[in-house]
Amino acid sequence: MNVLLENLGVIFGGPSPEHDVSILTGLQVVKTLLGENVKLTSIYWSKAGDFYAAEPALEAKDFLSGIPEKAIPLQLRTGTDGGFFAKRGKITAKWEPVEITALINCCHGGPGEDGTLQAILDMAHIGYTGPTASGAVLGMDKLAFEALMKSVGLPTVGRYAPEQLVGIEELTTTANSTVTMPPPYILKPRYGGSSIGIEIVNDLKTALSLISTGVHFRRGAVIETYRPDLFDLQIAVRSWPKLDCSVIEKPLKTAGDKSILDYFDKYAPGVGMSQAPREIPAQIEEGLAFELREAALKVADVTGLRGVARIDFLSNGKDFFVNEINTIPGSLARHLFIESKIDFVSLLSDLAEEAIKKPSVTFSAAGADGLVLRDATSIASKLA
Repeated sequence: MNVLLENLGVIFGGPSPEHDVSILTGLQVVKTLLGENVKLTSIYWSKAGDFYAAEPALEAKDFLSGIPEKAIPLQLRTGTDGGFFAKRGKITAKWEPVEITALINCCHGGPGEDGTLQAILDMAHIGYTGPTASGAVLGMDKLAFEALMKSVGLPTVGRYAPEQLVGIEELTTTANSTVTMPPPYILKPRYGGSSIGIEIVNDLKTALSLISTGVHFRRGAVIETYRPDLFDLQIAVRSWPKLDCSVIEKPLKTAGDKSILDYFDKYAPGVGMSQAPREIPAQIEEGLAFELREAALKVADVTGLRGVARIDFLSNGKDFFVNEINTIPGSLARHLFIESKIDFVSLLSDLAEEAIKKPSVTFSAAGADGLVLRDATSIASKLA
């Protein structure tokens, strides 16, 4: 392990529907780094939004009731002297800084993947892995992401916000609309993971009813065409030390005649995503594989990909459509880099090195030279 990476933090959990899966990814990272020459801080982010330093040797069962035993409360402070602080001692306890060179972000969904945590870490001057705040926001917003894909000429299946469909009885061409999307439809949370809260509905009325009552649609929803002829294909891309694509995988449904790949398929109980059922590498035509790799690199470029992300496509075996980008994938997509022969330690080391050498953001006050303040009259006169 690089000497720069001696003090690493791993953060997982968070107030998100993907809280449990985030714990699994985080513990995989912690267990891997325990065997390395690393001073490690394991940070559990509770469902209530509080931070704790947890024992690195803990297992998934230790988090079943929430905050594990002997966990130490942490504070996350912003500013030039910001960072995580732990309360040390019993009699004259005081908050002391926790030394972290880089923080490996294993938080799936919610504020850990939508730019909230990233923005706070930027203000706390903590280097972290994964997307920047703006990249996380774009990756989480299904509507904005598809609009960007369309703008750069990549194929998509067609996705709408409910507000775009007001007054339309069915999503087909009418005198007042150019929307062309016959039923049935897929209803998804606008901001959320790739498989939570997804519903297939037969008509627009049902879709709008579910949006008004579903807990996963409180922040918004998207409606898109349902194509039973399409299947999922996924590829991971990492940005450091160079842009690198993984093999292509075809996730498989676990059982039954299911219409879509669901949360259970992606996160098999007890093993997380790394051992969920899949065809790897995917048995597809080489021409399609080439097109997917080219499209994945284009997605990485236009989204400003940082860290490792998984790009999800839909295909009928001939054509493909960009579905979404997962900026903090399950198990950090470690199982996909088999052609590059990148082991998990190397992948984590590279992620942490990028966090240190390529900060997510650098704030600047250039141009704020006081000129406007010097020339200003009294504020009271400006309010008159």
